Amino acid sequence: MPFWIILAIVAQFFNAIVVLIDKYIVTSKKAVPEPFVYAFYTCVLSGAAIVIYIPGLLSFSIGGITFPDIRHVRFPTLEVLGLSILAAYTFFYALVSMLKALKQADASDAVPVIGAVTAIGSFVLAHFFLGVTLSANFALGVILLALGTLLVSHFRFSWKGVLTCISSGIFFSLHFVVIKGLFNETSFDDGFFWSRVGFVLFAISLLLIPSHGRKILPQVRATRKRIGALVICNKVIAGVASVLVLKATELGDVSAVQALGALQYLFILAFSVALGAHTPVEYGENVRDPKVLLHKAVFVAVIALGFFVLFR
Repeated sequence: MPFWIILAIVAQFFNAIVVLIDKYIVTSKKAVPEPFVYAFYTCVLSGAAIVIYIPGLLSFSIGGITFPDIRHVRFPTLEVLGLSILAAYTFFYALVSMLKALKQADASDAVPVIGAVTAIGSFVLAHFFLGVTLSANFALGVILLALGTLLVSHFRFSWKGVLTCISSGIFFSLHFVVIKGLFNETSFDDGFFWSRVGFVLFAISLLLIPSHGRKILPQVRATRKRIGALVICNKVIAGVASVLVLKATELGDVSAVQALGALQYLFILAFSVALGAHTPVEYGENVRDPKVLLHKAVFVAVIALGFFVLFR
C-alpha cells in the first residue's frame, strides 16, 4: 500500500476523534457552551500550526516527507492577504454551523451530511471559479450523496438541523476553494503560513466588535483549566490531521485522498458503536437500538459510496 494512502487513512482516523471531542465540548455543561466562542478558540489555536516550519529549518524529514520551510515565506501581496482573511472567515462560520449541528444531533448523523454538501459545493465552486473540469462520475456521485443526506435528514433530525448542516457544508466548500485559490496564487509553504496568520488576525478582529467581545471574553475567563487543556489537545490532533491530508495530497492522487475522506464517517460510526453505550445520554452517539444502528450504517455506506464515485 502506498505510504500516502496510509497518511490519508490515519488523518481521517484523527479527524473522527476530533469531531467526537468537539461534540463533547459543545454538549458538556462543564465545557465551552457557545459554538461561537469555541470557533474563536479554534481560529486562535490554528496559528500554532506554524510550528511545523521548525523541522523544515533543520532539513528534517520522515520517510522522505519534508516539512514546510520558513525560508520560502515571502511578505504577502494584497491578494495573498485577502485570500488568507477570506479563508479564515469562511472556516469560522463553517465551524460555528457545524458545532451548532453537533449540539442538535449525533456526530454520526450530522458530519456525513456536512461532508456531502461540502463535496458537492467544492466541486461546483471549483468548476466555476478555478476552471476545474467536472468528472464523468459527477452526476452519479451527487445523486448518491444527496440520497445519503436525505436518508439522514428525513429520519434522524429536524429540518433546522438539516439547514444548519447545509450552511456548514456551503461555508466549508467556500473555504476549501479559497484555500486552493491561495495555493494557486503562491507556494504551499507561503500560503499555509499566511492562512494561519489570517486565522489569528480574524479571531482578534472579532474582539474589536463590542457585541462579539462581550460574548467571547467572559466565557474565555470562565473556561476551566481541564477543558482548556482538552481544547488545546484536540486542536493539536486536528492540526496533525490537516498536515497529514495535505502531505498525502502532495505525494499521491488528490481525488483518491478526497475519496478517502469518507473513512472519517465510518470511523465515527465505529466509535459510536464501541463507546456510545458508555457515554451520557445527552452526549448522543449511544447507539443501542439495532434499527438505529442499521439506519446509520445504510446512510453512511451510501454517502461513502458517493464520495468514492465523485472523486474516482
